[in-house]
Amino acid sequence: MSDNLRSQVVTQGVQRSPNRAMLRAVGFGDADFTKPIVGISNSYSTITPCNMGINELAQRAVAGVRNSGGMPQMFGTITISDGISMGTEGMKYSLVSREVIADSIETVCNGQSMDGVLAIGGCDKNMPGAMIAMARMNIPAIFVYGGTIKPGHYNGKDLTVVSAFEAVGQYSAGKIDETELIEVERRACPGAGSCGGMYTANTMSSAFEAMGMSLPYSSTMAAEDAEKAESTEKSAFVLVEAIRNQLLPRQILTRKAFENAIATIMAVGGSTNSVLHLLAIAHSIGVELTLDDFETIRARVPVLCDLKPSGRYVATDLHKVGGIPQVMKMLLVHGLLHGDALTITGQTIAEILADVPDTPPTNQDVIRPWENPLYAEGHLAILKGNLATEGSVAKITGVKLPKISGPARVFESEEACLAAILAKQIQAGDVIVVRYEGPKGGPGMREMLAPTSAIIGAGLGDSVGLITDGRFSGGTYGMVVGHVAPEAAVGGAIALVQEGDTITIDARSRALHLHVSDEELAQRRASWKPRPPRYTTGVLAKYAKLVSSSSLGAVTDLGLS
Repeated sequence: MSDNLRSQVVTQGVQRSPNRAMLRAVGFGDADFTKPIVGISNSYSTITPCNMGINELAQRAVAGVRNSGGMPQMFGTITISDGISMGTEGMKYSLVSREVIADSIETVCNGQSMDGVLAIGGCDKNMPGAMIAMARMNIPAIFVYGGTIKPGHYNGKDLTVVSAFEAVGQYSAGKIDETELIEVERRACPGAGSCGGMYTANTMSSAFEAMGMSLPYSSTMAAEDAEKAESTEKSAFVLVEAIRNQLLPRQILTRKAFENAIATIMAVGGSTNSVLHLLAIAHSIGVELTLDDFETIRARVPVLCDLKPSGRYVATDLHKVGGIPQVMKMLLVHGLLHGDALTITGQTIAEILADVPDTPPTNQDVIRPWENPLYAEGHLAILKGNLATEGSVAKITGVKLPKISGPARVFESEEACLAAILAKQIQAGDVIVVRYEGPKGGPGMREMLAPTSAIIGAGLGDSVGLITDGRFSGGTYGMVVGHVAPEAAVGGAIALVQEGDTITIDARSRALHLHVSDEELAQRRASWKPRPPRYTTGVLAKYAKLVSSSSLGAVTDLGLS
């Protein structure tokens, strides 16, 4: 079989002379037209520290493709910085960008008949966006993580960008002065790389490694370390070999791969956003995956890693003590990983992990021993009830009280909620409701990192609940419940909550309940009217029109066939 199975339609035959003429202008010679054309999807930008080091990695990928007998063609895709857009109208574009990124990679690779693609991403949405595209196209593909940021330091503590968000709450509560606030701000993000805790970027990189779509150990490497560039070049060699062997995503992204990813995410204490993204990737590859699957796996997988946001350590600390392979080997030994799942290297998970110790190093406490986990069960709980009949997602690590009942404090936007918290209008025992921030209602499911960090900073993290049809940053922790579905914009029960209603969040029984009778809810529903669209033109309007429920991954191509 020819190595340029797809690209030969633009490189072979007399009728393709004009096509070859164009390719000669970008560096092709006579001997190159029989080589596989490999797309290098480069999400480099100076918009965010997450992506500012990626161009150097892309150049290493180009070299790796050339040295392994392929022809690289680099192209760009976008990124949105969640950390910079957080708390603003711009954050509505964040989840939307996942679809734009997936569409752009699919468009270039299929439009140019590429034989395979190496995608490099370093921010929350260009990672799942790239994987969605890979799943859709089903051409040989590998994902390269741009790498994690190293921690900042102040007063003997490791800092991440979440430290700055929490410092705002501490300052507003009078716990720190302006000088300390500015010092945290100055030191929180010391260089290139994605947010340092087990936030969404590091969660998704860990998931992709567990699924076999990235190389071992690559998901926790620091962006600025030499091994990151070396791993990128090695990824290019592996991809060209996969092209020769026609090893395709559908052979790797199986049901077993998704179960391995979920188990790994639970063990490392990953982000709630992983639920949304894995559902979307599964939809793109045609694997049946539901919210209930997360709950099933959660119940049998312990949290083994003591990582931020609710823990003490950052991703580079995890890397030093064995990284994701060490966590995966522990899961494999205890029957919680599918060792026969295939990886992009052509090896199985069990073969990849063969030389990894069964137990973590004894001179560290980043990864706990199996018999002494941080928590006996996973931390991403799926809550259901009359407030979330389709489901909702709660991160329950670091929560001292697994149940809270209190009066609803209702806000129609994130901004109104944050203003109330900073004005000290929220009291212990309150349950905050932030609605019309869902996939359609926002649109775009803004993350609520500013309000949740302000709650933590004010010292209310263990006594105030927050529910929303929007999302949470991977940096969020506390008694918070997101992805409430159905959302307010489509008439979900969250739209019917009134100020002062009693709401119960019960993580132990996995329930989210509004203490209002069915009859009263029916009366409220009869008088409820949908709001007019917030946007009538442009990408947000198109997204709101097409997007599905968050319980299905907030995808935009549901039911098209």
